[in-house]
Amino acid sequence: MTGAFKFLCGMTLVLTVGDIVDAEDWTRFRGPNGQGISSETNLPVTWSADDNIAWKTSIPGKGWSSPIVYKDQIFLTTATEEGVSCRIICVDRKTGTITWNTEVHRQQTGPMRRQNSFATPTPVTDGKRVYAVFYDGTVTAVDLSGKPVWKSQEMKFFSLHGLGASPVLANGQLIMPFDGSSKEENKLGWKIPWKDAVILSLDAETGSVRWRGKRGESRVGHVTPILVEDGNQIVTAGGDRVQGFDVRTGERIWSIYSQGEGVTPSPVVGGGLIFTSSGFEAPTTRAIRLGGKGDITKSHIAWEQTKGVSALASLLYVAPHVYSITRDNILHCLEATSGEIVWMKRLEGVHSASPVFADGKIYVLSEDGVTLVIRPGDKYDEIASNRLGETCLASMAVSSGHFYIRSAEHLFSIGPASDE
Repeated sequence: MTGAFKFLCGMTLVLTVGDIVDAEDWTRFRGPNGQGISSETNLPVTWSADDNIAWKTSIPGKGWSSPIVYKDQIFLTTATEEGVSCRIICVDRKTGTITWNTEVHRQQTGPMRRQNSFATPTPVTDGKRVYAVFYDGTVTAVDLSGKPVWKSQEMKFFSLHGLGASPVLANGQLIMPFDGSSKEENKLGWKIPWKDAVILSLDAETGSVRWRGKRGESRVGHVTPILVEDGNQIVTAGGDRVQGFDVRTGERIWSIYSQGEGVTPSPVVGGGLIFTSSGFEAPTTRAIRLGGKGDITKSHIAWEQTKGVSALASLLYVAPHVYSITRDNILHCLEATSGEIVWMKRLEGVHSASPVFADGKIYVLSEDGVTLVIRPGDKYDEIASNRLGETCLASMAVSSGHFYIRSAEHLFSIGPASDE
């Protein structure tokens, strides 16, 4: 068993009151391991807007950050006043009541893509503080009661696409990629590569800068990093680049060329390989071997596949397969060791949310609020199709036997109502 595999499988379990079950906290984008994989069991399989809903809560403002869960608190961000007022909201997990709603920053708004928002990065928590990043690059931290702890405006971020990546926590640091473009020169950092992309590390306690990692020549991207090598290395991608950085120092360990700007899907890891998607121009799925140093474009790419490339939704690795959703909304199942296509299935609607694997099933949420439930394997095997009837771009969270789905207007708790 590799160190990377052991790290990714080491998910924190928290004992709940009542029945003796293991409830897993969902503390960041795509869960505790950043791969969209949950250890929860006995999860709901069928629901609708009226059935199997524990509660539904109106969320003010607009934001496409995903909900995160720590014990009995759910956190998410939003922006009100046409994107100016940046807020972190806490919802009681059992009742759906908003327990606090704190304005943490006021920002100047600007351009972005239609699918984006002024509060898209998913927050992250270490159980002491909640950390959030907003459209203009401002990073904030509050304690679990909503009291502001620190704010960093180290980055004056700009991108014609807006900001879509989410931060991660590692080694007492908050690490956030900023793959933007020039505000003054329209094509620089977008059509023309530049050297101004930054991977920023802030001290989680104080908000002070620990290090600033540099990509070199790259372009805009929206990719949330993952941790590998027992959490000692952070893998982060921007336009044209996939790279590994030392978590402690910010030193760039390796890099590959992966042509395409505006890349969105976050990578996944399994079987000693990192699976990535590139952006516009030359979309390609690549499998990269762990363990490289320097420019490893020619030495560490295990396979490449130009069909079935994820466009918005992140990849999902469930051995022995990798699952992707294309711009044409075709779900592909690829053989993880070779990249060969096992099967494909055209889906209804558009898919921005990243898929989740939980309780032996894959859950795929569309922008129309329809969640497909399928069995993983070497053929398409649909179990259920569940319709909420509201627009959903944020990825779902899983904790305490429930799914938490954010729509344009509400936060839903899918599953049985609490009897406490």
